[in-house]
Amino acid sequence: MRGNLAKTLELANTEVFRRAAASKSYTDLVGQKLFRALLTMQGLGAFALITLGVILNKMGVAANVIHPRIRQEISRAGVAMLPMFLFVALALGFLVVGQTVSVLAKVGATDYLGTTMVVVIVRELGPLLTAMLVLARVGTAHVIELGTARALGEVEALEALGIDPVHYLIVPRVIGMSLGIFSLTIYLILGALGSGYIFAFLQDVPLTPGDYLKQIAGSLTWLDFALLALKTVMFGFFIAIVTCYHGLAQPLRLEDVSRVAVRAVTQGIIVCVLVDAVFIVLYLLT
Repeated sequence: MRGNLAKTLELANTEVFRRAAASKSYTDLVGQKLFRALLTMQGLGAFALITLGVILNKMGVAANVIHPRIRQEISRAGVAMLPMFLFVALALGFLVVGQTVSVLAKVGATDYLGTTMVVVIVRELGPLLTAMLVLARVGTAHVIELGTARALGEVEALEALGIDPVHYLIVPRVIGMSLGIFSLTIYLILGALGSGYIFAFLQDVPLTPGDYLKQIAGSLTWLDFALLALKTVMFGFFIAIVTCYHGLAQPLRLEDVSRVAVRAVTQGIIVCVLVDAVFIVLYLLT
């Protein structure tokens, strides 16, 4: 009996110590993750400040080299994505705007149509969806290109030639992505609102185009235009900073590029959601 009791106590003590060790290891893991996140935030903040400083101080330097690169990045993050965004705008209009107009008409609440479209499409869904699509397509390319260049020693070669890598590699991408997301957001919003009304018209919703546009225009204010422009530019800036940071700021091997690209896209999504949350607070306070 005593032997069985001793064995039971021994097993219990072993289980307690095992749980304590597991708890300690879990705490260590959380601490490591938190510490790593703080280091990443510090690195991103420093990288963003350096990039802003280079933009302000060297915008006119080597304009014959930098300006064509900026136009190239605007084309890649904007013009080249217009066909895809045409499809997305049509789909968004049919799936969201058209059904919303139809439902509001059935319940006799078409007076709230303008406010609903402004909040859902103009303020939230349009800018955020645009940022996510550009991040998935262009942001990933930034990480792969810069990570490969860093792994192959091309960044060090630029420095040896006296060329600032941030000025040559980062600034065009930041400006191009910011302007590209801003333009694509306007394109997506207009396309979604237009295709949404067409879908509602095909469902015989008793709403004329004039009343539809009047309600939307009446719900828009100057603050919506200002915050929309600021939000989209900030989306582009922070997406470019996150992707370029992971591709350029740290030495990489070729086999690490794909893993870093996944991490950069994940952090880019988190940053976009946080920026959008800040603007939601601004909308609520104004």
